[in-house]
Amino acid sequence: MVTSVNRDDLPDGGSAHFARTVFWIKNFSPGTRVEVLIPDFKGNREALETVVRSGIHVLNHNMETVPRLYQRVRPGAVYQRSLDILKAAKEIRGDILTKSGLMLGVGETMEEVLITLKDMRRHDCDIITLGQYLQPSTDQLPVDRYVPPVEFRQLKQEAEQLGFRHVESNPLVRSSYHAWSHVN
Repeated sequence: MVTSVNRDDLPDGGSAHFARTVFWIKNFSPGTRVEVLIPDFKGNREALETVVRSGIHVLNHNMETVPRLYQRVRPGAVYQRSLDILKAAKEIRGDILTKSGLMLGVGETMEEVLITLKDMRRHDCDIITLGQYLQPSTDQLPVDRYVPPVEFRQLKQEAEQLGFRHVESNPLVRSSYHAWSHVN
């Protein structure tokens, strides 16, 4: 998986860097499947197209949370814009796998998570990761609650019923968790 911090300081949001990285990975190892975890590029479709057409196998853009908590959890991000990134990737290249993830335990309800999962499926998201949010430091958002494993199992079943191609759901799941198994 190739990832980066947001590069809002660059006109293309860093999309050219992603594309060059993919080029060199493919140059040295042509059979390698590449997943990239991207920012929303502030909705710049040209930047998204640069990445999608670079030869990647999986485009990952994490939603992170439910709409009600978006501004608190992802200041500067826009829920609909993140959904649109997933949909646009499929419009640009229909064979690409799209992936997203949610952090649980920041104040969302089960109903809100299910609505968000439905929104992601309606926007052609293929793969979902659901994991427990853990506060990295006292400067970050506190954990609202620790989600019990039984709820992660329930959410996995719900997501599978919604038609996600692959679902990873447990407290320790992160974006790259078992990434190789998502594409086999």
